[in-house]
Amino acid sequence: MDGMEYDESGFVEAEDGTRLFYGVRGSGPGVPAILNDGIGCDGFVWRYLQPHLAESRRVIHWHYRGHGRSGPPQDHGLLTIEGIARDLRLLMDRLDVPEAMLFGHSMGTQVELELYRLCPDRVRGMSLLCGSFGRVTHTFHGSDVLSQMLPGIRAVAKRHRGLARAIWGRVPTPLALRLAKLSGEVDSVTIREEDFRRYWEHIAVMDPDVFLQLLDAAGEHSAEDLLGEIAVPVLVFAAERDTFTPPELAEAMTQAIPGAELFILRGGSHAAPVEQPMTVQLRVDKFLAERVEGVTDVALASA
Repeated sequence: MDGMEYDESGFVEAEDGTRLFYGVRGSGPGVPAILNDGIGCDGFVWRYLQPHLAESRRVIHWHYRGHGRSGPPQDHGLLTIEGIARDLRLLMDRLDVPEAMLFGHSMGTQVELELYRLCPDRVRGMSLLCGSFGRVTHTFHGSDVLSQMLPGIRAVAKRHRGLARAIWGRVPTPLALRLAKLSGEVDSVTIREEDFRRYWEHIAVMDPDVFLQLLDAAGEHSAEDLLGEIAVPVLVFAAERDTFTPPELAEAMTQAIPGAELFILRGGSHAAPVEQPMTVQLRVDKFLAERVEGVTDVALASA
């Protein structure tokens, strides 16, 4: 479903028995990379960055509990940012990844930050793309309206589960894309319909209970207290027209993280990694070479 290509794939069992899907591509000498999705996503945003990174390193992409090919959460109490970060640590253990370069889009940035809190010695560097340190429902479209509405939406969805699942994701992809373009949620010029379709088709088959619970958890989570303690290289991407996580949040996060770098994707929306893939790739390459591993590290690893 996710449209990603893998050299190998499989499942690991989380602490509560939930089956977590992972896929691996590449085997080069660079620091291993782990790709962390946004909420409701199963890889569409990594379509271009994954094969590029795999030319020089092992790239691991995984599906959160209740997402993509992973199983439904056995314990809904673990459907939190902290719980997902523990899933990621377990995945690293099972796949024998002592340390990694983390890439996170949207909510994936919060997952990265919480993994760093759990085990900072296992994080070689981080790239935070179109995300925030937390409380995202309080800053959506520059206001806290979503955070105020979400409890009511969850309550209605719980009372009318059958109806919620019947209408969830029923909007056809062409119409959804048109609405997204008109509202400015995606860049109408650079977004490709096939990329948007991967995202929308996954949303359509998700359990709305899982989506709404995790959205609530992401809205209440915050890693703001952690930012000043981060001691690894960090590259922050902000999209100029991102209405989900406005660029001023990325700017504030960059200022709070010692030595962090900020790169603004001009004209980009929340889906900027698939709208401007070459720009992202080039900036990531520069960051990896100069801050994370460098030519010397790669040469030694391949010797």
